[in-house]
Amino acid sequence: EVHLVESGGGLVQAGGSLRLSCATSGFKRDDYSIGWFRQAPGKGREGVACMDSCDDIKGYADFAKGRFTMSCDTDTVYLRMNSLKPEDTAVYYCAAVFSNAGTLDESDYDYWGQGTQVTVSS
Repeated sequence: EVHLVESGGGLVQAGGSLRLSCATSGFKRDDYSIGWFRQAPGKGREGVACMDSCDDIKGYADFAKGRFTMSCDTDTVYLRMNSLKPEDTAVYYCAAVFSNAGTLDESDYDYWGQGTQVTVSS
């Protein structure tokens, strides 16, 4: 069973950094694409970054380019977020799909973690 557990969220001042973690278990990671998504209050969920493997980061949303970095090791996927802004405040989720064509479209993903709250104060 695919299992995803996010952690690392919290309260940070604007300009600060956080590293989110997504612990993965129950599936062969190489067969799955992994994405990071976020949902701000009153808004829909949007893609942040996605990868097909640790060596194949597919891409970032425009707002994430230059500030966010996706990476991974054997059983954890990370999202390093620098230069955080108040508009980055959201619940951040990791998601997985049996695929080698990761996208930033949430409808392409079948498995989701419970999310971790990130709050950036001004």
